Amino acid sequence: MSAVAADVAPPDLARSLRRVETRRRLTALLLTLPLLVFQLATLLVPIAALLLRAVQNPEVASSLPLTGAALSGWNRRSEPPPAAFAAIARDLAQLDDTAQAGALARRLNTEEPGARSLVMGTYRATQGEWKDDPVANPAQWRERLVGLDERWSELKYWQAIAKNASRWTPDYLLAAVDLKRNVDGQVARVAPDQRVFADILLRTFTISLQVTVLCLLLGYPLAYWLSTLPARRANVLMILVLVPFWTSILVRVAAWIVLLQREGLVNKALTSLAIVSQPLELLFNRVGVVVAMTHILLPFMILPLYSVMKTVPPSYLRAAISLGSAPLAAFFRVYVPQTFAGIGAGTLLVFILAIGYYVTPALLGGPTDQMISYYIAQYTNVNVNWGMACALGGVLLVATLLLYAIYRRFAKAELSLG
Repeated sequence: MSAVAADVAPPDLARSLRRVETRRRLTALLLTLPLLVFQLATLLVPIAALLLRAVQNPEVASSLPLTGAALSGWNRRSEPPPAAFAAIARDLAQLDDTAQAGALARRLNTEEPGARSLVMGTYRATQGEWKDDPVANPAQWRERLVGLDERWSELKYWQAIAKNASRWTPDYLLAAVDLKRNVDGQVARVAPDQRVFADILLRTFTISLQVTVLCLLLGYPLAYWLSTLPARRANVLMILVLVPFWTSILVRVAAWIVLLQREGLVNKALTSLAIVSQPLELLFNRVGVVVAMTHILLPFMILPLYSVMKTVPPSYLRAAISLGSAPLAAFFRVYVPQTFAGIGAGTLLVFILAIGYYVTPALLGGPTDQMISYYIAQYTNVNVNWGMACALGGVLLVATLLLYAIYRRFAKAELSLG
């Protein structure tokens, strides 16, 4: 409107309108700048660092620069050149501390089991008995290394070094979807007994979908009932919905452990009512995980539904019934379509939160109920493989973005139809 007014107004008035518009935009920018900086520092920068670490491969390149150069023209099918044996001995001798050698050994061991002991044994030799006994002839270095450990004559360890000589690698991302690079650098599927991450990702989505559906089935009637109550009563009952937000997740999980154990309240109630003849196994399996996650995430479904339902005029439903429609048919044909925005927002919110769950499946689930976040924590804290942890986190991020894109597309289609 201000732009149109500026076009038809006198020059002085047009300049004043432009100054006012510029001042308004600058004020809006300054008001949102702290939030933008906060989002950049706490969200965008960590995500960028995660994605960057998923393709970084610094251990071999920084620890074995001479070896990488000696293997740059190697065909990876025949024995490495003698210069490679001399180069790896010099590289290991120049390592500053044991921690750097340990990081190199762990990285190569993820590619080829047994590389850890091979690298560490050779490193100790270069720091000890070989330190003041240099050998100038590369061929003699081959004999010395093979004499120390015969595995230096096996191609698979040299292939692992040559494959990881670059500072950037797609291997972590490929491994996160059960793929790998072979000796020639071509992408292929891993062996059938090693294809685990596709099943883990499918399990994560399955559990999240089950929890989302249960939250929708439980939350929709409750949100509808709250939306029909007077404001005072609805606000009081909404406090009960929000109570879980004020309780730690660990406390709620511990409470479910007490309730679902074999001698817990749930099993006692079922046996006392003669519904079951013996206690059910409700802990350390999929049942316990789904029940606890549904309880924790249910408020995230109720709140978006309630906010949308409060905007739907009750007169629409009464008008449909007065025109001859059955109450149930009027509810599903007239009322439910007007709450699709709340359904979409609630299901998206619950599903995205569910796929990132870690504590609840770890405490209430069994070995076959752990979701992808459990393995991210495993690679971070136990295996100390940050590249693999970041790659799995990247896969989870991509899945979340795809879900959001699908939701946006359906939301736009609904708006266009409306």
